[in-house]
Amino acid sequence: MKPKIYYSRDEMKELNIKKLNERGVKIEDIAKIAFDQEYKYNKDVKMEQVIESIEKILSLRDVFHLLQLGAEIDRLAEEGQFRGPIQDIIQNDLGVFGIDEIFGLDIARLYGAIGQTNFGDIDVNKPGIVKKLNDDGKPGKPSCHTFLDDIVGAIAAAATTRVSQIYSEETAKNTLHLEEEKSL
Repeated sequence: MKPKIYYSRDEMKELNIKKLNERGVKIEDIAKIAFDQEYKYNKDVKMEQVIESIEKILSLRDVFHLLQLGAEIDRLAEEGQFRGPIQDIIQNDLGVFGIDEIFGLDIARLYGAIGQTNFGDIDVNKPGIVKKLNDDGKPGKPSCHTFLDDIVGAIAAAATTRVSQIYSEETAKNTLHLEEEKSL
């Protein structure tokens, strides 16, 4: 039987949601972070818009590959499946490792410099589920979320940025429309 290696956007979204759920993360957990981050600047933001953005992001091929790979690396580290020093480095979430942040930055980069800035804020402050994943993955705990906490934070950052971009586009259209009416 030929292996399946190509997936539709809907399949990637569903597989990503399933993987997140397996690792203890719900879409609502990510949405809470993104909503709170956007609400600081936009009091009109709606949770439905944030969830829609997260689902869109979860359907992207690069996000699919990064989430699936990162979650699998964490699982293998939990099970002690790596050899040599990399097992201890990943299992203990060594602060100078940095590869996990590269996964997060790659996701956030899909939404430009603002996406990366939003990711930096989430990575430093660790709100909500990001803090829980980070704390649950500390030495002496049974879980490893070295990659997943950064991936989840980056998805929230990307969703915040996407929602903000949508609002900016709508504001620009409305402003242009008002200016056109004034000139008539």
